[in-house]
Parts: sequence; structure tokens; C-alpha cells
Amino acid sequence: MRKIIAGLFISLDGVVEAPDQWHFPYFDEEMGAAVDATFGGVDTMLFGRKTYDSFAGAWPEREAAGGEDAAFAKALGDARKIVVSHRPLSFTWRNSEQLGGDLVEAVTALKNEPGAAIGMSGSVSVVRRLLAAGLLDELHLLVHPIVIHKGMRLFAEDGAPVPLKLIFSETFRTGVLNLHYAPAEPPGRATYDDAKAHLSQTGQ
Repeated sequence: MRKIIAGLFISLDGVVEAPDQWHFPYFDEEMGAAVDATFGGVDTMLFGRKTYDSFAGAWPEREAAGGEDAAFAKALGDARKIVVSHRPLSFTWRNSEQLGGDLVEAVTALKNEPGAAIGMSGSVSVVRRLLAAGLLDELHLLVHPIVIHKGMRLFAEDGAPVPLKLIFSETFRTGVLNLHYAPAEPPGRATYDDAKAHLSQTGQ
């Protein structure tokens, strides 16, 4: 079964909205390598409509311009791009299509198709729904050492708990944390009485 891997830029207070307004000062060769590692092995990208519109409005022009990011833009253009939306869509960016039917059923079928991993960038509402459905295999977070205070956060305040396990971590020179998580089983029940056995006995 194919993996689905979501990669997001996120602030220290959990904001994932409009990273273009705050994350570029932290983007260096270490972060570039991390982004390449997340998406280098995918052949399909799964998008929410707003994120797709943002990408489609920028990357084809960057590919045509032939600048430093043209190779990455071409890789995005060559990838199969599947867009989640409730309304009919038309596309001008090559290799784009709309996901049909129920999200969980359609993504389950997509994971069962032959091919490499499926990548996601942004598309927070879709990431939340796939996490809740147990369909997201890895969540790659580039945690920036900045507090934004406002904007959409990765996890909604009224959502159910989402247990995760850390499978990889590294710290960049900029202070950005590259954290990879996978779904985990619920941690089980515990009380303060269970926890206090692990407290330091110093001063007692």
C-alpha cells in the first residue's frame, strides 16, 4: 500500500496559515534538503483546492522562467496532482485531476493503486480528515522558532485527541525543528499517582 506523507511549515504556536509571510527568513540549504527528502520520492500530490490554486498560480510560471527553482517546478508539474473539492473544477496545470466521490473511500482506493508515495503540502483541512480516518502515514513538521499569534492552526480546538509517535527529528542551525510523526496507539490511562513515581526526590 502506498504511503501518504504530509509536509507543513508550522510556527511554534501551531499556525500553518500563510507561511509565505513568516517562514522565508528560516529557509536555507538544510530546510531545502528536508523538503527534497519529504517530496523527492513521491509521484502523486494530493491537494485541497485552496492550496492547489496557490500552487497552480505560481509554479507553472516558475518552471517557464527557468530560474533556480525551475527543476522543482518541473517535478511538481510532472507529478500527478489530485485535488479534493466539492465543486466541479477545470484545470490548466498539466497532470491535474479532481478526486471523485467520498474522501475516505477515494483516498483508500488511491493508496491501493500501484506507485510511489503520495505527498501533501499545506491542505490543512484534508490533512486533519485523513489523520482522523487513519489514512495519513507520516506527518513532517518544520517547526519554526517564531510565534505568529493568529491564523489557522494545524489542529482544531474542538477535535478529538490524535496520538502520534516521533519517528525522526533533527535541529537546523536556524533553530527550526524537523519532526516526523506517524500515527500511534492511544497512550492509555494514567493519573498523577502514576506520574509522581517518576518525579525527582531531591529536597524531600
